Amino acid sequence: MKLVRTRQELTEIVTQWHKNGETIGLVPTMGSLHEGHLTLVRALDGKATRRIVTIFVNPIQFNNPDDFQLYPRGLEADEALLAETGLVDVLYAPDETQIYPPGFCTRITVSGLDKVLCGGDRPGHFDGVATIVTKLFMQTRADIAAFGEKDFQQLCIIRKMVTDLDLPVTILPVPTVREADNLARSSRNRRLTPAQRQQAAHLPQALISCLEALKAGQAVTPTLELCVRTLKEAGFTVHYLDLRSEKTLTPAEKADAGTRLFVAASLGDIRLIDNMPVA
Repeated sequence: MKLVRTRQELTEIVTQWHKNGETIGLVPTMGSLHEGHLTLVRALDGKATRRIVTIFVNPIQFNNPDDFQLYPRGLEADEALLAETGLVDVLYAPDETQIYPPGFCTRITVSGLDKVLCGGDRPGHFDGVATIVTKLFMQTRADIAAFGEKDFQQLCIIRKMVTDLDLPVTILPVPTVREADNLARSSRNRRLTPAQRQQAAHLPQALISCLEALKAGQAVTPTLELCVRTLKEAGFTVHYLDLRSEKTLTPAEKADAGTRLFVAASLGDIRLIDNMPVA
């Protein structure tokens, strides 16, 4: 595995790969890697002959400067973890000048999908996501890119962006990787105190109970309200809990195939998100 820090060096590598008829698989990350990220890498098995993992903590998708500063970083550990897999050809870890050179002023907006769920209280967040993902698609010239379903709204936005802009990349969705207690794997989990980590297990438990009630025919609104109360009693600040369409992210009045529960809830200043399909 080769560590690449500049766009020029990356361009030279991917240009040669394409000349040789290789296909390029991409896993964009912000580092602090865990098993969820490695699952994305492995999901490219048989779908690409070369694999690139990118690590870049994207400043323009953070609403809170403190959150950006506190985001866990550890390039050496991440590099070692990826090297151990033997699956990654290039780790691209650019600094900000390689992504946003002086004078950079362009943003990509996927209107509508960016205003609901996490977009409601994180204005501009998904513009930052769409912009950095497009930049990475262009710089890596990826043929296929893997994204986890844990960030399902992000996945929907990227799919829509790729379709609308005719970007020549296939999006590969990968199911959420979970801990033994069903908590969705996330780099933010590392910031939880031991007590908060125990509390955090109530989040997937509440979602599972809510899904079971919905599948049993319980009315949507009171079932969601009960789940919110349960999470608040467990110590969470609940930002939203919604049943929505998987395709359009519009609210759903009935739990059926193609709908999904979405939640964002915080323990202290640590925001956790999750989602689970009805079917």
